[in-house]
Amino acid sequence: MVKRRETDWSHRLPEEVVCLRCLRPTPAADLDRLLWCPECVESARSRATRIGWWSGGGLAVLLALYIWFGIQPDPGHIPQLWAATLAVAFYLGGRIARELSFGIMRLRNRPAVEATPSGVTPGSSSPTEE
Repeated sequence: MVKRRETDWSHRLPEEVVCLRCLRPTPAADLDRLLWCPECVESARSRATRIGWWSGGGLAVLLALYIWFGIQPDPGHIPQLWAATLAVAFYLGGRIARELSFGIMRLRNRPAVEATPSGVTPGSSSPTEE
C-alpha cells in the first residue's frame, strides 16, 4: 500500500498566519489559498457585487438608448422582448463585471499596501516597543 502525501497547503503553514489584505493574525485553517481571511473575502465580494450591479445597470441603460434611438423599434411589436433583452443585459453585464472586479481586486491586493501591521505605528518601520 502506498502512503498518501499531505496535499493540503494549509498543513505547511504555521498555526497563525497574517492575512495579506488586512494584516491581522488569523488561524491558517481560516485563510483561503491567497491568504485572505473570511472577512476580507466577504468585503471584497460585497464591493465587487456593488460594482457589478452598477455596471450591469449602466450597460442596460446604454443598450436601451441604442434600441430607442438607433434601432427605433415600432412600439406595437412585442415590447416585452425588448424589455427581456434589457433584463438579460443587466443580469449578464452585472455578473461579468462582478467577477472581473473581484478578480482584479484579488490580483492587485491593494488594501495590503495601505494596511498597517499590528504593533507598528504609522510612519515607522519597526514594531513599537513598550
